[in-house]
Amino acid sequence: MARLLAAGPTRVMGVINVTPDSFSDGGTYADQTDAVRAGLRMVAEGADIVDVGGESTRPGALRVDAAEERRRVLPVVAELAAAGVAVSIDTTRASVAEAALDAGAVLVNDVSSAADPDLLALVAERGAHYVLMHARGASADMAKRSFYGDVVADVIAELSSRMAVVLDAGIPAERVIIDPGIGFAKRFEHNWTLLAHLDAFTVFRRPLLVGTSRKSFLGATLAGPDGTPRPVDEREDATQATTTMLADRGVWAVRVHAVRPAVDAVRVVTAWHRAAASWS
Repeated sequence: MARLLAAGPTRVMGVINVTPDSFSDGGTYADQTDAVRAGLRMVAEGADIVDVGGESTRPGALRVDAAEERRRVLPVVAELAAAGVAVSIDTTRASVAEAALDAGAVLVNDVSSAADPDLLALVAERGAHYVLMHARGASADMAKRSFYGDVVADVIAELSSRMAVVLDAGIPAERVIIDPGIGFAKRFEHNWTLLAHLDAFTVFRRPLLVGTSRKSFLGATLAGPDGTPRPVDEREDATQATTTMLADRGVWAVRVHAVRPAVDAVRVVTAWHRAAASWS
């Protein structure tokens, strides 16, 4: 993991949702064998990390119990880790994170904004890396909480408050990755404003993970003349446009469903930057 956090081009985190109801790939990897194959394929296509989740966090999603979440993800995490893949576990539960770390995961991707003290204590004890993402409330009702004065200032202030909690729990700052939480308790305009002002997040002096892949604000941006949003399966080109811009801005990693085009986008941006540097 230390190698992945070192300076370099934007990393690509591939998404494996072992769920029946995730907004983009729900049901695609419900079979664990298919999920493992997909993860290995993502690595072959250039993914640096594979993020495995067993509970949908789409707006309005209801929770599954911890036992079911563990049943979904653990065989996938274990097989990918045994194959040498850097695995992230996407969970908000300490019991799931503990089992996944035991199975070989190296990163805990927590979309709850550090809500569970037991999860934080576990990460501190195990020396894992940790993603602190901005969020407000659970997926089932987060849309009701999408009100801000200045969305950039408010998100940074709330992340700063949660970062203090993370540090107090014993997780070293150098093991923390920041995620602005695109799409989580954010309206259309909030997401674009945050993306346009990512430089403000340098205040944390930590790597920045950003996930825009196929999200609803892209569908709304590409809406037809009648206002109908672009369907999820037709948002990939827009996703890669944002990937290109994020790589140009130098974010640490992008979280995507389609790995190869994201890797290609990062390689093109890297070549462009190298050419510009050599000329100057």
